[in-house]
Amino acid sequence: MKYPELKEIAQKIRIDIIRAVHAAGSGHPGGSLSAADIVTALYFREMNIDPKNPKMLTRDKFILSKGHAGPVQYAALAEKGFFPKEELLTLRKIGSKLQGHPDMKKVPGVEMSTGSLGQGFSVSVGMALANRMDNHEGRIYVLLGDGELQEGIVWEAAMSAAHYGLDNLTAILDWNGLQIDGKNEDVMSVSPVDEKFRSFGWNVLYIDGHNFDEIVEAFNKARNTEGKPTVIVAKTVKGKGVSFMEDNPGWHGKAPSDEEARKAVEELGGEW
Repeated sequence: MKYPELKEIAQKIRIDIIRAVHAAGSGHPGGSLSAADIVTALYFREMNIDPKNPKMLTRDKFILSKGHAGPVQYAALAEKGFFPKEELLTLRKIGSKLQGHPDMKKVPGVEMSTGSLGQGFSVSVGMALANRMDNHEGRIYVLLGDGELQEGIVWEAAMSAAHYGLDNLTAILDWNGLQIDGKNEDVMSVSPVDEKFRSFGWNVLYIDGHNFDEIVEAFNKARNTEGKPTVIVAKTVKGKGVSFMEDNPGWHGKAPSDEEARKAVEELGGEW
């Protein structure tokens, strides 16, 4: 099965990421672009959500634990209809609800204010446990960065999720191999990730994070796994879709110039 409609949406989201970060003059394009396909599959195929009723009790919830990648969540929410796309160009501006990290009190569709790495993952465990206690059918999805795994709080949360058998929780690891200071393996290796999560009691899936067939299949497997949480280790490319940003840690937290933004948008199939 192919998903051309999801690929098209993901490209729109990538274009909006570039436009927003360029307009702001600051932000995090690299890790936002690497997560675009995963976030697209979540918002436009997997999750039960309604932009007309953001607080629907039976909804699924998505937590962006790597909160610095806010532009990808904002772009997906706007594309889904939670707020006008024009607001994306107010990213990081004074008075804008679209700040550098997601704010659950200001942005419709944002379930948790994140930014301090590891905390979003911990909150997702609490949400999954609460849903089970309240007999809510909604599932919890949380996206982590690979550098984020260097935080001890992540492993405390992982231990708790497995202990309580939270099979309504799916974590996705955006495994692009880079963080702000360089390669994960050079800064602080967290490998082997799959064996670590498995030893903590998780169901572990490994996929190409830019292949929609594999992404959708992984979500299906996670939904049908009983008795334990699932982590999807998604191999991705930082800066995906923009030639000069791909696999380059320098684009972790830097806005493109006018010329770089124009080139990036054109490479993604848009018009500047």
